[in-house]
Amino acid sequence: MRVTKFRPWWVVLAAAVGCGAAPAFGATPEVVVDEMSTQYQQIRVVRLAGGLERPWGVAFLPDGGYLVTEKPGRLQLIRDGEKTEVTGLPEITAIRQGGLLDVSLHPDFETTRWVYLSYAKGGEGGTALALGRGRLEGERLTDFEDVFVQDRYSGPGRHYGSRIAWLPDGTLLLSIGDRGSDPPRAQDPGDHAGKLLRLNPDGSVPEDNPFVGQEGVQPGIWSLGHRNIQGLVVAPGGEVVWATEHGPRGGDELNLIVPGLNYGWPIVSRARHYADERPYGEARSRAGYEDPVYEFLPTLAPSGLALVTADRFPPWRGNLLAGGLRAERIRRVVIEQGEVVHEEELLLGVVGRIRDVREGPDGLIYVLSDGPDGGLYRIEPVD
Repeated sequence: MRVTKFRPWWVVLAAAVGCGAAPAFGATPEVVVDEMSTQYQQIRVVRLAGGLERPWGVAFLPDGGYLVTEKPGRLQLIRDGEKTEVTGLPEITAIRQGGLLDVSLHPDFETTRWVYLSYAKGGEGGTALALGRGRLEGERLTDFEDVFVQDRYSGPGRHYGSRIAWLPDGTLLLSIGDRGSDPPRAQDPGDHAGKLLRLNPDGSVPEDNPFVGQEGVQPGIWSLGHRNIQGLVVAPGGEVVWATEHGPRGGDELNLIVPGLNYGWPIVSRARHYADERPYGEARSRAGYEDPVYEFLPTLAPSGLALVTADRFPPWRGNLLAGGLRAERIRRVVIEQGEVVHEEELLLGVVGRIRDVREGPDGLIYVLSDGPDGGLYRIEPVD
């Protein structure tokens, strides 16, 4: 099957920024920290918008606006610090960790106008993780349709994943957690739970996925054995995919995703049981299961992951920025030859629980704080 290769709008926008044609990204943002010292880079933190209820994901519009999801089921369009609720969304089941989750634009958004949303969809037996898309027309999504729905509805409303990331060939990656009540589902190849999927933009399965044609295996599976991926980023070129996922007590992982591999959960884990801190799983490492590149200690509760590719923060270029919910910080992770060689804590306690971290098309770093009064923040370099 031939997949059309797009030149994403953010590539065009980045080129424009490099030529001095930077768009306006909000008017007079509120300065939260005027100047903060880090090991190699002075930074400033500004708030672009507040009053967001449990914000979960952010996407960047070509005109300089932002789309931000709120877990209770709202999509906010933010321009110059002003919020407008986008209409035309599907029926969303907001329960426990479920609700409206990630948001992402089609790589050829300026032509297609497709906005992709992942969300908890109610049905017989509980909820399922769904991926839908609608065309953004002004302040409304039109022609909304589900392109993917998880194969099984279940309780108890935990561990949905769910991050969306695009590969250079125009296919997308979608993470789904183990759904909380039955961790061994992550090892069942006939179940979408606990998997990273690769799909075409219309929800169909690419013919070159690693398990296509195997009996009893969901063909959309890209990798398996995941507990709950909530950080996902594709490096330029698409050859490298990084993911961060939650362990139960400890065992928060940074994984280098290779298609077709099994990442072990819950058979192999470095975590502990909540009740009595017994080791979780049968082993910390075992042949046939992929070990994490790194275990975040102490607990990070990772959500949101960015790769610094632009030149706005020269000392950070090539580093990963992993957001932390419980830890209320970002971990800057330096990797050399596939090994973590250095770490630094950023924004410790500055904005609270961090739900999402993204590198914007302007090369700056954007952060969503999780809470009933969450906010959209931007990290800027101080020269």
